Parts: sequence; structure tokens; C-alpha cells
Amino acid sequence: MVFKTEPFILNLGPIHPSTHGVFRMRVVVDGEVITDIEPVFGYLHRGIEKLAENKTYKQIIPLTDRMDYVAAMNNNLAYAITVEKLAGIEVPERAEYIRVIMSELQRIVSHLIGIGSFFNDMGTFFTPFVYMFTGKEKITDLLEMVSGQRLLHNYMRFGGVSGDLPPEFLPALRKFLREMPPEIDMYDRLLKENEIVLARSKNVGILTREMAINASASGPVLRASGVKRDMRKADPYSVYDRFDFDVPVACNGDCYDRYQVRIEEMRQSIRIIEQAAAGIPEGEVINPVPLRFQPPAGEVYGFIEGSKGELGFHIVSDGSARPYRLHVRAPSLINLTALKNMLTGWKVADVMVIFGSIDICLGEVDR
Repeated sequence: MVFKTEPFILNLGPIHPSTHGVFRMRVVVDGEVITDIEPVFGYLHRGIEKLAENKTYKQIIPLTDRMDYVAAMNNNLAYAITVEKLAGIEVPERAEYIRVIMSELQRIVSHLIGIGSFFNDMGTFFTPFVYMFTGKEKITDLLEMVSGQRLLHNYMRFGGVSGDLPPEFLPALRKFLREMPPEIDMYDRLLKENEIVLARSKNVGILTREMAINASASGPVLRASGVKRDMRKADPYSVYDRFDFDVPVACNGDCYDRYQVRIEEMRQSIRIIEQAAAGIPEGEVINPVPLRFQPPAGEVYGFIEGSKGELGFHIVSDGSARPYRLHVRAPSLINLTALKNMLTGWKVADVMVIFGSIDICLGEVDR
């Protein structure tokens, strides 16, 4: 018997607990099948870019923490690099190594939260998330040791970092580097061959190579679709060109591949941190800039490979103590543009799995 169905609109959010923030999807379904989708955001909008244009350059640093609040160190770094590029500020060697260590620790934190949330969206009811959060807390202890904060670190400064590593940091870091690789292996063993995980993520939410490129996707979302592009290799910044590491890629562009790329990226981050900790030089950690900092007039774009993709800042300076214009290239927002292609044709039950595999932070989307 064939049932005649009429398409109807299903609203998911803006308070759905699986939408990683205040996000709404206006989904058109025919029975259980998704035929169209309109992402709706703006509920969290805080106007960080416009606020930045009314603050001094130094006062903007804490605002960057609050965009992707599980990747605060990376946000600090992207902004600091951009201003340093604008003003021609040199960064001491020791500070560069410290920045790399902090950024890679933060990348692991972001991936742990992203993977844990993804499996929670899949219906695992917090078991993997709690495992991941346990590992994340070990890193948070290290980040707190150097910055004094557990979430919004506000640690990077123009010309370096706000303070040197405390004496107890490197021994604690080496202990972490011994403990973390087996934990990552444990997470992977727990999840990668689970029959429910395979059924719900393999060949689900496919983003082809062409779609990913056309959507300007970046980070794990792009690399899972077979594009080997990582700004740490493609256009190295800081001292990343001194370290030996691989860029993980996959080929299917499905939810499972996006998970696998993030797992492997954590292993590569461990490799980078080990090399940076072993080679960190002595010396100053900051090249001081004037309290009333006024970079020359000009226009600049600076970027890093954030945990979610290419995170960039575009600044227009008029020579005053405040930026004339500031815009953020937020990978969470850019990667969302591929959501319609990834969801169309799948069922309502697949929505949160596919959406969760992108790993967005609404603070970065609605910055």
C-alpha cells in the first residue's frame, strides 16, 4: 500500500539540546525524508566585531576568548598574529614555542569536546563524553597553570605571551604526554568498531570533495573529504615549519571520516607538543609594546589553522588606538554553509548526527 504524504516544515531548535548552542534548523520533510533545510542563527548574536571597533587593540584580546570558548588560546593567537603582522612586531623564540604548545593543547581540548558531543548527539548518552571530558580536564589543568583560567585564558599578547611557564609546567606536561596517547587509543577502540556507530555514521552525511571546496570548508570537515589542506603546512606561521607532523585526511567525507580525522589530529598534536617541549629555548617571552598601542594605518589579514578550520582576522587600521574595521573569518560559520548538501535526502533521525559531525561553536557563528 502506498501512502500519499505532503511535505511539512519541522522546526528543530532554537532550544534543542543537541544543537550545540542556540541554533535552529527549519527542515522541510516528506515523511521522514529531508527535502530542504534552512539554518537559522542570530539568537546569540553579541556583536563582537562591532564591539572590537570601539575598544583598543589590547582590550579586544579577551573578546576573542569568547567566540569559540573551547579554543580560546587559538583565538588569542590568530588575533595576536594579525596585529603583529600589521605593526611588524617580532616575537621572541621562546614565546613562539610556548604559543605552539598552548595552541596544540587547546586543539586537543576542542577535538575531545567535539567528539564527545558528536557521540552524545548519536545517542550514546554521555558515556564517551565523560571519557573525553576526563582527558580534557587534564589539559585544562595545564592551561590553568600558565594562564590562571580554565576556560577563557586571555594568555596571548602582541609580541609574545602574558607570562613565562611556571617551573612545574614542563614536568606536568611530560607526564601528560606519556599518559595521553594510550587514552586516545582507548577512545578509538571504544568507538571505531561499535556497530551502532558504524551504522549511524558510515556513508552518512557525505560531503564530496567538490562540495567541500565550493563551500570554502576548512579544518577536519575539509580534510575528511580528501583535501589535504592545513594552514600549518600550506602557509606556515609561528614556528610550525620546524616540526615534523602529518596532515590526516580521509576520502569518503562522511560523519565517520570526520570523527577519524579528529582522532588522528590529536595524535599529531601530541607529536608537535613533544618536539616543541624538547626544543624550547631560554629567553624572553614577550617583546613589549607601548601601553597606548597605535599600529600604522593599513589593512591586514592574519590566520591560523584552528581546531575547526582556518580562523582569520581582517583588520583595517586608520592609525588610531582602535581598529577602524575588524572582521573574523569564523570556520564554524563557513563550515555550516555545507549543511544543506549534507542533510538533503537523509532522514530526521540523521539530522543531529550529521550536524554534530561538523563540530561548530555558536559563539563563533554568532560572534
